[in-house]
Amino acid sequence: MSHFVLGVTGASGAIYAARTLWHLQKMGHSVALIQTAAGKSVAAYEEEAEALQKADSVLNIDDFFAECASGNSCFSGMAVVPCSMGSLGKIANGIADNLLTRTADVCLKERRPLVVVPREMPYNLIHIKNMERLTLAGAVVIPANPSFYSKPKTVVDVVDTVVSKILRHLNVPNQIVPEWGSAK
Repeated sequence: MSHFVLGVTGASGAIYAARTLWHLQKMGHSVALIQTAAGKSVAAYEEEAEALQKADSVLNIDDFFAECASGNSCFSGMAVVPCSMGSLGKIANGIADNLLTRTADVCLKERRPLVVVPREMPYNLIHIKNMERLTLAGAVVIPANPSFYSKPKTVVDVVDTVVSKILRHLNVPNQIVPEWGSAK
């Protein structure tokens, strides 16, 4: 069993976070949740707050003494789902001013998987440059762009096409969505 950190910011798309949490826990992994204030508000508005509270632990955004704030901790990786462009910009520029951005910084410096899932669109040049910076620093940027080759039937099926990609980049094997070529 691995231990992951799930960061949730104020971008729309809390269902992506809730489904990521659900799948990780279903596969036997533990998940610590860190939410920004805006992330909590959006999750409540999108009716996903209760689902997110099922995390194994819920960490305070201002707790720099939390285990994941240190490179000596042993969590396996982090996904920031959804990731606002404000939080993405902070992470890309090393601004570790809260536990979420500090934990992302720890992933980068310790070379642990960091998956950042922006949901906003369209992108401006600043967004693109910040995504480039993150990619060059070792993060994987996975925009919340679902795929349709698996012929999803429900909103949850559509969301899970993105969640499957998130988990693969956290090095979590899964069969949520069949791999290309097997979905005929």
